[in-house]
Amino acid sequence: MSRLQVVSGKGGTGKTTVAAALALALATEGKRTLLVEVEGRQGIAQLFETEALPYEERKIAVAPGGGEVFALAIDPELALLDYLQMFYKLGGAGRALKKLGAIDFATTVAPGLRDVLLTGKACEAVRRKDKQGRYIYDYVVMDAPPTGRITRFLNVNDEVAGLAKMGPIHNQAQAVMRVLKSRETAVHLVTLLEEMPVQETLDGVAELRAAKLPVGRIMVNMVRPALLGEPALALASDGGVRPAVTEALAAAGLGSAKRLVGPLLAQAGEYAERYALERAQRDQLAEADLPLHELPLLTEGLDLSGLYTLAEELRQQGIQGTASRTGRLS
Repeated sequence: MSRLQVVSGKGGTGKTTVAAALALALATEGKRTLLVEVEGRQGIAQLFETEALPYEERKIAVAPGGGEVFALAIDPELALLDYLQMFYKLGGAGRALKKLGAIDFATTVAPGLRDVLLTGKACEAVRRKDKQGRYIYDYVVMDAPPTGRITRFLNVNDEVAGLAKMGPIHNQAQAVMRVLKSRETAVHLVTLLEEMPVQETLDGVAELRAAKLPVGRIMVNMVRPALLGEPALALASDGGVRPAVTEALAAAGLGSAKRLVGPLLAQAGEYAERYALERAQRDQLAEADLPLHELPLLTEGLDLSGLYTLAEELRQQGIQGTASRTGRLS
């Protein structure tokens, strides 16, 4: 398992939910995971039913086996202040620039710089070690921008090419790309078994591969349970079964069998049609030749317990890795 797990997906597919469940799944057996948010929506805080996340790493959950999940909402302006302090030792001058609006101006007129700051903060957490030389976090999970923007967001080296040919910004971008294009990183895409999300996922896989960014897995979210077996599906598509179904309902003691058979067959037909469409979408996703994980639709809605349910589902599907804070992947 790569130590930096980037999660993207088309809007509405539940990528933040999957990122949170993945962070919990990876934190099993005493591991430490950092869940990073870069879009400023505070979606992580809502999922874990906690107050809004500040610009600091904060423990938000305990995973089965004693693992811990920390979270960080990266603020581009504050990240730039950190950057200015790190490379230029501006101190109070940097805070003055923020008051004057210069920091906001810089991250607005140079969006490439903003992406360097966001990805750079996550990569710094991946590389950070304690005094004993152990990694602080076993895994860093990033709730990244949607699929349509993910390749450009991660390909920060190209983004800053027009900003700086050398110097600290250039060096920072190079350091970030060394992590993002290495085995330390995996980019996962979240989708639904619907035509538009699946097509956007396949397009995203192609773009990431063209940019030589490491694609990880495809996460199919909100999968409906199978209600009918193949024989029943075949019957549902057969318009000639109405008399047999009516007779079976009557034999079961339902006096209103004739009134029930129409709606029941209509529902079965709709299910059979949807099942066929979903199977076709699965076949398309299989063409990407990537590991595929399916997460169930939680019919009672998603709360904190539901998040743990999804994490357990990922663990059962073998998502948890064996990275250690010594820096080795076993």
